[in-house]
Amino acid sequence: MIRFVEHRIGDRRIVRLIRKWLKVGVMEEGQVKPATVGTPQGAVISPLLANIYLHYALDLWARQWRHRHAQGNVIVVRYADDLVAGFEHQADGERFLSALRQRLESFALSLHPDKTRLIEFGRQAAANREQGGLGKPETFNFLGFTHICGRTRNGKFSLHRKTRCDRLRAKLREVKETLRRRLHAAIDEQGTWLRQVVTGYFAYHAVPNNIQALSAFRRGVRWLWWRSLRRRSQKDRTTRTAINRLVAHWLPKPRITHPWPEQRFAVTHPRWEPDARIGHVRFCAGGVQ
Repeated sequence: MIRFVEHRIGDRRIVRLIRKWLKVGVMEEGQVKPATVGTPQGAVISPLLANIYLHYALDLWARQWRHRHAQGNVIVVRYADDLVAGFEHQADGERFLSALRQRLESFALSLHPDKTRLIEFGRQAAANREQGGLGKPETFNFLGFTHICGRTRNGKFSLHRKTRCDRLRAKLREVKETLRRRLHAAIDEQGTWLRQVVTGYFAYHAVPNNIQALSAFRRGVRWLWWRSLRRRSQKDRTTRTAINRLVAHWLPKPRITHPWPEQRFAVTHPRWEPDARIGHVRFCAGGVQ
């Protein structure tokens, strides 16, 4: 880790500070335990150091592998320690996975056995699996979304991204617990806070083809708020009409705000690399959980 940091940082004082940070250890049940491997769990610098480490251990190697060994188009997307790689040919995917295991082992890393898999996904996946009697294409999770091989109304291939059900339920449980602590707060205060929660949730999850998940989250918040208001007093009689009026006033309505992937990436992230064996990317999203 220190050798990777020294590639870009020449100030020895900064390097010494990072070295101390790696050795500081963690506190568990009031006792400090020294760190011998990895970065301190929960430290603010851990995500930064992890990205530096994976840049040299994975990113640069993957680019080199694509140039030297790939027989078709290859695209790799990494966010922190989550990775998805797409291949035009199945043979490329199999060889890349085998080489990736060896590469990570040389850096004391390993792939999660339950989250790493090779699946058929894309425009031809449905037709190929139907011919083989294998059913619908498999789905995968990446960055809070389930990625699905879908179809447009015209029957053309379309990448569908749906909010993961377990993440949606977890967020509603968080709202429920917070409403319990804010049980006797003023309605305006509760409404202001819930508006911020719903707006923030929509800001991330309002991607095309995900309107049902947005509506489900808003309905869940409405139900939790209604139940919380009715528990404020045994004499409370908040009616359905009253809660609908509050929801209409305080909670934003679900709507898709993110552009389609090809529109966003075509403008901000050009993917045409004449020497990299990769053409214009129609979509760029997805990965292993």
